[in-house]
Amino acid sequence: MSDYNTTIIDIKNLQDARDEIRKIGSETASIEIMAPKAISKVIKLENVILQDAIIIKQDMLSIGGEVAVPKHTFKLNKEKGEILIIGTLKQLSELVQKLNRHYSRLKKIAEEIKIVLKGVK
Repeated sequence: MSDYNTTIIDIKNLQDARDEIRKIGSETASIEIMAPKAISKVIKLENVILQDAIIIKQDMLSIGGEVAVPKHTFKLNKEKGEILIIGTLKQLSELVQKLNRHYSRLKKIAEEIKIVLKGVK
């Protein structure tokens, strides 16, 4: 028997996060700050030029997230591949801002990520 009734809560979207934070009696003003930190998502991108994947990985690591890349990514060729971007909604939103500071291909990726994130309400 657990002294603390330790459980994992399945939070699928922002409303779930808000509800759970509200249930434990958190300050109302802090709910919108904490909710995006309560949801982790993995975004898969295909056909990414692997040189771009390195920049995406560096940007995501700088904000505490992660990007899984193919093992041959760092050979610095023009090959394309699939990547997985792993982070909280807050981190993914920050990544969008960071990628918008780069060249057009990365701005396009930022826009696609932004569109996908709109589906998590």
